[in-house]
Amino acid sequence: MATLNRPGDGDGHLCGIDTAMEVIGGKWKVLILWALHEGPERRFGELRRMVPGITEKVLASHLREMEADGIVRRVSYDEVPPRVEYGLTKAGVRLNDALEPLAAWGREVQERRGPEGAP
Repeated sequence: MATLNRPGDGDGHLCGIDTAMEVIGGKWKVLILWALHEGPERRFGELRRMVPGITEKVLASHLREMEADGIVRRVSYDEVPPRVEYGLTKAGVRLNDALEPLAAWGREVQERRGPEGAP
């Protein structure tokens, strides 16, 4: 999913963070990555339950985008009824590893805020 009309390199990105944010941007993609990291293969319904609040349409769209970006693989089994599973590619695992320090920072912020969410 290319971003158009942006300054920077020929592809419109200013730096590596800019490119990474294009891949993981939005409310749901990092949560989908987390859910896929929790187990080797996940079915669509499992992912939907693991990411409360996401709609089927948004989940399907994000999975397609993440597959196109090379961080999610989709495996379709020739069975009746049809079975499709999703997992992380090596690039997806590396991306999750890169996001771990951000998750650790978030946990520290949660602990400082306490149960009421106070600053």
